[in-house]
Formats: sequence, structure tokens, C-alpha cells
Amino acid sequence: MESGKQLTGTLALAVFTAVLGSLQYGYSLGVINAPQKVIQKHYGRALGVWTERAAVLSENSTQEDELSDHHPSVIMYWSLSVAIFSVGGMVSSFLVGFVADVRGRIKGMLVANVLAIVAGLLMGFCQMWKPHIMVISGRAVMGFYCGLSSGLVPMYIGEIAPKANRGALGTLHQLAIVIGILISQVLGLDFILGNDDMWPILLGLSGAPAILQSLLLPLCPESPRYLYIKLRNEQEAQKSLYRLKGTHNLTADLEEMQREKEEAEKQARVSILSLIRSSVYRNQLFVALMMHLSQQLSGINAIFYYSTAIFARAGVAQPDYATIGVGVINAVFTMVSVALVDKAGRRTLTLVGLGGMCCCAIAMTVGLKFQHEFSWMSYVSMSAIFLFVCFFEIGPGPIPWFIVAELFSQGPRPAAIALAGCCNWTSNFIIGMTFPYIQELLGSFVFILFAVFLFGFTVFTYFRVPETKGKTFEEIAAIFQKGPKEMPLSPKDDAELQQLKTTSDA
Repeated sequence: MESGKQLTGTLALAVFTAVLGSLQYGYSLGVINAPQKVIQKHYGRALGVWTERAAVLSENSTQEDELSDHHPSVIMYWSLSVAIFSVGGMVSSFLVGFVADVRGRIKGMLVANVLAIVAGLLMGFCQMWKPHIMVISGRAVMGFYCGLSSGLVPMYIGEIAPKANRGALGTLHQLAIVIGILISQVLGLDFILGNDDMWPILLGLSGAPAILQSLLLPLCPESPRYLYIKLRNEQEAQKSLYRLKGTHNLTADLEEMQREKEEAEKQARVSILSLIRSSVYRNQLFVALMMHLSQQLSGINAIFYYSTAIFARAGVAQPDYATIGVGVINAVFTMVSVALVDKAGRRTLTLVGLGGMCCCAIAMTVGLKFQHEFSWMSYVSMSAIFLFVCFFEIGPGPIPWFIVAELFSQGPRPAAIALAGCCNWTSNFIIGMTFPYIQELLGSFVFILFAVFLFGFTVFTYFRVPETKGKTFEEIAAIFQKGPKEMPLSPKDDAELQQLKTTSDA
């Protein structure tokens, strides 16, 4: 098959190298949770919380832990350690387009790796000074790195992937994230690194993938689209294409990039502000932002937050291991998505995923409500958790990350990815900060709220999200210009499009 010939060793190396950044992102997401009690105890010691009360309390470590856990200063610094990661990502996500255009995709990832290595060193050597300050600083820098990485990686993969395999290769970003989360869960077990002596190493390993990626990135070709369209270096773009696709006939790829280049030359530079204001790109942007919102407002983070408690209520002897089981399911079904996304299509898998999650959220609510009356209802909740994760990774988990690169042409693509990334990070931060309060307010009915969101996103996807499988970037843009009923642009939009096309010529 033609598409099979396009999957060369160089392409595999380039994709593998890029998703090391995604692995690092996933590891950083999950690593802070497992050693929470241990880290809080060290915060308490550094802040003098325990020694101030040493005369009152015995040397019992349990009493020390309890005092550290509930001290306002420890709670504040711990909350900041968790939240600052998302804040860093929110800020740097706006810089994705700038870094990608000024430094390129490969050099952009190399520059970002400096941040990851610095963050790993800050956390790895946190006991040399004040651990709470060092960890918070490291998490902030790591969040800043991950905000860049979560935009640069899907952009690079989307631009180098063959059209027939763009979905499967794009899904590898999410697969690497969930594998990173799983690795952090396993290494965070008490008898491995999540203990009193080894926890700084556990946090410091967050920067390890950046070292390997920095060694491999110089071996990877730059994005041909970036070279051809942005730098206007046709010779280097052809070399990059040849390295990525081997002896495969490059004529069709060059012609597609030429058309995209001609279109980009007719347009003024699309900044984030002009993209927000433009009615020409409004439909694409609305779809992109809604898909990222559907990922975060689905309740997936709440599921991970709540899963250990549900497993404990169900009588599972080791709920931590059951939570790791959820992580394994997470990874397995992301691989299922890799296999299906270029066959079933993005829209179909997103619809199946969102609809299935909606049903699971309702089942979760029923299980939580009646688990005290009927013991077997706990197993309904457990099953709902596993199925919820399965449906999430089939579509709503991986697809929003790479579909943004498909919805936009070269001109507005960096700005669109920056906005979508900021939307993702911001909604993630809001859910993380508000879920405990929502849970307290709604109790066992908390997942009904997410079921309502999921139903709304399912309806939106059905009516507004087009299928992008196997289509060129120009064909996808044409879908939005024509609209669902194949109607032309409105006079206002047509006038704006013509203005955008002629501004640079003027």
C-alpha cells in the first residue's frame, strides 16, 4: 500500500522523538499525587511545623504526619505545588506559535528542553535547600515546558505525518501522555521511589526524557511545511520530505504544500488576536476550543481523583493498585484509538467516546447513590470507572490534541494551537481547583453534572464537527467555508476573506 511505503524509519524516529515530550508531560501530570503524604511531611519539617509542637507530641511519625497534613501552611504550599503546574502551562501555551515560527519545530523543542532539565534539577535536589520552595519552582518551570510541548509535539507530528496515517500518528501524543502517567504511578509506589528517602528522585526524573529527546532531535528532519511555507526554502523542504518518505513519489506532497504556500502568501499574518476577531476562522476556532473543553469538562480528572476512594469502599484491599489498573486500561485503549482513528474516523470515535462516557457517568451516579443499600452497587461504580476511561481514550482523550492542526491551514495554525492549548490548560486548572467544592456540594450526584456536559458535547459534535479523515488541509478548510449545507460564505465573511488575502499584497 502507498501509505505503508510512507512509514519510513526516519519518520518513526521523528515521531518517537517528538512524543518523548508527551511522555514527560504525562509523567509530570501524575508524579505529584502518589507521594503526597511524604512530601507534606517534609514540607512540615522545613516549615518548622512539627518541631514547634515537639514538646507536646511524641516522636510518633503518624502524629507528625497528621500535624503536617492539616497545618494551614503545609496545605497552602502543597496546593501551590499542584496548581502552579497548570498556571505555567496556561502562560506558555500562548507562546507556542511564536516559538514554532521563530525557532522552528525541532529547535523549538530543543529550546524547551532546557526548561525541563532545569525543572528536574530543582526538584531532584530540593532537599539541599527549602524543599517547598524548590518543588514549587520546579513545578512552575515544568508546567511552562509542558505548555510549550503540548503544542509543539502535535503540530510537528501533524505536519510530517502522511495524510493516510495522520490520525494514528497524532494519537501517539495522547498514548505517550498516558504511558507517562502510568510510569509515574508505578514508580510512585512506596517500595520503589514514593518513600521518605527517594521521593526527590521520583520528582527529578520528570526531566529525564528531555535529555534523551535532546540527543535524538538533531537526527530528526525539520517539518517540510515549515521549511517550504514559512522559510520559503524549497530545497531544504524537499530534502526533509525525502528523509521522511524515502523513495516515495514526492510530487503530490510538493503540490499540496505549494497550494498551501500560495494561500498563505495571500493572507496577512494571523496572530492570536486577529484569529479571535476573524469571522472567517470563527467556525474552525469554535470547534477546536469546544473539543478541548469536552476533554477537560468530561470529568476524566474527577474520575482519577475519585477512583481510589471508590475502590476502597468496594472492599479492594489495595486501592492504589486498582488505580494503577485504571492507568493500564488508559494506555491499552489509547492504543485501540491509534488502530481505529484512520479507519473509523475522528468524528465517529469522538461521538462514541462522549456518548459512552455520558452513560458511564449516569451509572457511576447510581452506583454511588445506592452502594450503601446494595453492596453490589460498588461494583457497578468500579465497572463504570473502567468503562469511562475506555471511552475517553477511544476518542475525547487523543483526538482534540491533533485535530486542531488538521482544522487550520499553515497561516493560522500556530495561533489556533496556542489558543486551544490555553483553553485546555485553563479548564484543567479550573476543574482541579473547583472539583473538591463541587463534590462537597453535590455529593454522590457530582457525576450527573459531567453527564450533562457530556450530553451537550455529544450533540455539538454530531452537528458541528466535520470528519477530517483522509482530507487535505485545503479540503478541511473548504468544509467550514461552505458550511454544513454546502452554502457559500456570507457577504461579510467573503469580504473579510478577500481582505485577508490581499493585505500582504498591498
